[in-house]
Amino acid sequence: MDGFKKRLNASLQFKLSLMLSLAILLVAVVAGVFSFMSAFDEAQELQDDELRQVAQLMDRQSLLPPATDFHADEEVPRVVVQRLGDGGPLALPASLAEGMHTLVLDGETYRVLVRTRASGDRIAVAQESDLRDEIAREGALRTVMPFLILVPVLLLIVADLVRKMFRPMVALAQEIDLRAGQDLHPVDNSRLPAEVRPFAVAINRLLARVEQAMEGQRRFVADAAHELRSPLAALSLQAERLAQVDMSEVAQERLAMLRRGIARGSSLLDQLLSLARAQQAGETPDSTFSVLAVYRRVLEDLMPLAEAKGIDIGLESSRDIHLWVSEVDLLAIVRNLVDNAIRYTPEGGRIDLSLDMVDGAALLRVQDNGPGIPTSERGRVFDAFYRVLGSDQIGSGLGLSIVQAIAQRIGADIQLGFSDDLNQIGLSVTVRIPMDA
Repeated sequence: MDGFKKRLNASLQFKLSLMLSLAILLVAVVAGVFSFMSAFDEAQELQDDELRQVAQLMDRQSLLPPATDFHADEEVPRVVVQRLGDGGPLALPASLAEGMHTLVLDGETYRVLVRTRASGDRIAVAQESDLRDEIAREGALRTVMPFLILVPVLLLIVADLVRKMFRPMVALAQEIDLRAGQDLHPVDNSRLPAEVRPFAVAINRLLARVEQAMEGQRRFVADAAHELRSPLAALSLQAERLAQVDMSEVAQERLAMLRRGIARGSSLLDQLLSLARAQQAGETPDSTFSVLAVYRRVLEDLMPLAEAKGIDIGLESSRDIHLWVSEVDLLAIVRNLVDNAIRYTPEGGRIDLSLDMVDGAALLRVQDNGPGIPTSERGRVFDAFYRVLGSDQIGSGLGLSIVQAIAQRIGADIQLGFSDDLNQIGLSVTVRIPMDA
């Protein structure tokens, strides 16, 4: 019972369907009872007319009461005709008044019509009430039968109509639920019912406020990164000048640590600017761009880092694919994936870049033989500044966040896996980009 009440309070559609169904059932019951009683009374009146017709026939034809009953049939109520006071099949009192009577004789109920004929004698025309009532009930049930058939059909129609009336709300909920995190454009309320339109307008206003807040946050990050660039550049310049001065070995070690810290800060600022740009709505490209060309450009830029660690990095695919995606976005995706792979792949390791097309989508894949990402951590590695526990690599934790932000904006999907599924080592990152993206 508690579950029913909870569902009744939680679902407006269920409540409306239930209330309409109860109203229909109530009206149907009242109308059915009224129709049944009216049909039953009418059937009784018709059978009374039959008694009157028999009496009238006996009077006009001056017929004597027959020795046997009329209609001696189990399915048709028999008609008994006899003179009052002369005895007969029924023990009727001679003092019965003119008209219709309902009498109980020898444990049986009869409907009796008493009439005085033109000759002056009085006759009684009688029928058994039980069979009369049974015939009347059958006739009344035949009258009510359309209600019994149509009411369930009407309930199904009402339930279907209510479900269809709520379909715009369900479609609106599905549209909003399927949106990406950065998709904040207003919902179309032109086809919504007037009662639902205020909710859509309120949702659009909320989306506008959320977009404004996110835009302010992105602007703050970009402005802060720009403002911090100048002090860091000045510190870097001062550190370079200081390195030219003769100093002790201890001072040189501390200066080297300072320069590495400045370099990490500059790299972090670059990543923050890249993340802010990735979260902004990109422009629609005017033409397609070659994925292999992007691969080669990234390899040229990052090859020195890979060679410094003795990493074998290369391109496995020779087939090229052209995508309707901004070259800047493709460069950011591939560069961050390859940069992460170089950072986490041990010295003497291997990194492979591949390209394939499956089911109308381009698959950009970067694989390495590093430690990989545990399955339990894959849900969080896309969070900004999150780094896998136990990693001793220096980084900002923004690379995969930038990749995910761009992927969501261009309608791409990211899949993480192991390069070696058997031993569960290495990382395989696959970016699936639809060809019409």
